[in-house]
Amino acid sequence: NPRMFIIHEVMGRDCGWLTAATANEYMKMLKKSSLLPELFVDNMRLGVHAVYLPEMAIDMVAEAARLKTIMDQYDCVNIFISEGAGVHEIVKEMEAKGMDIPRDAFGHIKLDAVNVGKYFGDQFATAIGAEKTLVQKSGYFSRAAPANEADRTLIRQCCMLAVDCALHRQGGVMGQDEERGDRLRAIEFSRIKGGKHFDMNAPWFESLMKEVGQPVTKSSKV
Repeated sequence: NPRMFIIHEVMGRDCGWLTAATANEYMKMLKKSSLLPELFVDNMRLGVHAVYLPEMAIDMVAEAARLKTIMDQYDCVNIFISEGAGVHEIVKEMEAKGMDIPRDAFGHIKLDAVNVGKYFGDQFATAIGAEKTLVQKSGYFSRAAPANEADRTLIRQCCMLAVDCALHRQGGVMGQDEERGDRLRAIEFSRIKGGKHFDMNAPWFESLMKEVGQPVTKSSKV
């Protein structure tokens, strides 16, 4: 389709890291792929043009102008967005219109009622001149792909470590501890909790955003 706008929405309230890491792995995979630039199948058309996370402040007007330039040049725009991106601002706008936003038993905003992917699609589609908009939600089903070799290696390592820890009566969650140099170890239960913000100063993320060409500003809500 001409002037195609594709939104890959990664589901999860605080999935900034998952969204960023997914976009980064996709770009790595794309660089290894055999493409046909003479038939307009190239890195710029298949690549990621924007990444939006809950930890970011998003200037919708500036981003619309940037993405329109990409659309005019390459006839398509692809963005990766976290389900929790821009939620506070979207809810504020919806409540100003008199809309009642449902919350769960813990007082959290029900993200399916906000529908971030659709919101960004509606906001950007006209501004960038998209003729067709497709929102692809990466939920439980799309994450259930067969494990690749890297996955299987990590699984084996975690299982072997878990058995060793059990024999030594050491509790914890098996994982790569980023506060210990990404060493695979039993991470203490007291350190495990939800709502952890993604560090946008991570070198790999800064490199990704430089490649994408998107300016990054930290949200005041974080």
